[in-house]
Amino acid sequence: MSPQQTATDDRTGTGGGIGRIVAASLIGTTIEWYDFFLYGSAAALVFNTLFFPSSDPLVGTLLAFLTYAVGFAARPLGGVVFGHFGDKVGRKKLLVLSLLMMGGATFAMGLLPTHAGIGVWAPVLLTVLRLVQGFALGGEWGGAVLLVSEHGGDRHRGFWASWPQAGAPGGNLLATGVLALLAAVQSDEAFLAWGWRVPFLLSGVLVVIGLWIRISVTESPVFLQAREQREKAAAQAARAAGGAAEAARAAAESVKEEAPAVDVLRRSWRAVLTAIGTRLGENISYYILSAFLLVYVTTHLGLPKSEALNAVLIGSAVHFVTIPLWGALSDRIGRRPVTLIGALGTTGWAFAFFALLDTESFPVIVLAVTVGLLLHGAMYGPQAAFISEMFDTKVRYSGASMGSQLASIVGGALAPIIAVELLKEYDSSVPISIYLACGTALTAITVLLARETAGRDLAHDSATTGVPPATGAPHATDVPPATDVPPAPLPTGRTEIYAPHRDSPQ
Repeated sequence: MSPQQTATDDRTGTGGGIGRIVAASLIGTTIEWYDFFLYGSAAALVFNTLFFPSSDPLVGTLLAFLTYAVGFAARPLGGVVFGHFGDKVGRKKLLVLSLLMMGGATFAMGLLPTHAGIGVWAPVLLTVLRLVQGFALGGEWGGAVLLVSEHGGDRHRGFWASWPQAGAPGGNLLATGVLALLAAVQSDEAFLAWGWRVPFLLSGVLVVIGLWIRISVTESPVFLQAREQREKAAAQAARAAGGAAEAARAAAESVKEEAPAVDVLRRSWRAVLTAIGTRLGENISYYILSAFLLVYVTTHLGLPKSEALNAVLIGSAVHFVTIPLWGALSDRIGRRPVTLIGALGTTGWAFAFFALLDTESFPVIVLAVTVGLLLHGAMYGPQAAFISEMFDTKVRYSGASMGSQLASIVGGALAPIIAVELLKEYDSSVPISIYLACGTALTAITVLLARETAGRDLAHDSATTGVPPATGAPHATDVPPATDVPPAPLPTGRTEIYAPHRDSPQ
């Protein structure tokens, strides 16, 4: 079956239409990020006093963010485990499991007694549940973006794969919106007493909705095709061996492969490093623009938490809408140029951001957050397609998950902690701006050194053809778009990315 036929059949299947696939991935990732970001917001606003009481507000916040970071520490492990089984048994089953784990842990957080009730066991249990959250999210991202990337055609992959990315601001929008609503209708005393539990318990309802949608979609056609090819190779090897014992031994040897995590580190370690570098600045910037912002505005500037929450709410709405637009642009001009726009733009905005916050004007704070998240979206929108296109099918789940989740430890996990420490040490935002600018500059350098991947045929594996992933695929224009995909013709003068391979008719 040709890649073009696969893409067409996929779009017309009963459970595999690209719209349904995108909806299932978007809703699932939105719920998972809602759960994950809910903790980050609560760490800045609630957990610092209810679970980590301290005479110094910044110390309590720092301890709350340390457990926040624990969730990131579990993400690479989740990426390895989910990636292993996702590359072996398929993407869909693992996505259902990740949603159940994340939703169950978040719901349980809403039932936890606080430090006043059970003492030290309160933060211990909170930390354990945070580990479960991180483990589940480590497997969610890779599976969600791959399910869309491997269903969609080569020509518009950046656009389609960016929708699961929009689940991050979607989840943040939902989490921040619920918290902002509760903060607006409740007194601080009522919010601290019981109101904060409502968003966590709401996760149970959201998970039921997400599971209903996610179970209805089909498995990735690219994964099924690759598995079928491996099974045929095993059968041919068995027949060639002859004899029952020899055939069984040959079949066993033919299907015996390295664990995907080992294989990806041995064969594609450069791609893993590229994925880490691509995500590093994006991760740092996002968690400073969203999670640390709440600390800076409420603790350092002394403004009401409603102003900080509303600023993130407005910025996340713009972020949600523009991420697919950045993804679509990457289909036209390439993944690298769009990512560079975001990385270099955020490097400069890092210094303007805190200067605008220091004005203590709500409209100006909204402007600071919105522009920051808009630039972040230029890095984040093309990222799903960019990283997916770096790896072959049999290790794609493992490779994408490992690269992205290892970056989350160095970037997302440490960013709020480092920012809080810098603020405590210097009582100034300048060191934080320098830290943020260094992170995004490293991403810019990584992307400048990386190969362009836009238009790669994901069914084309270097393991079977001997051609590296970044150079062996047909160009995007070689595969006509399906009829239900919105047309997005490439500019007339676009440079051919895969110039050495022009076997397909133009």
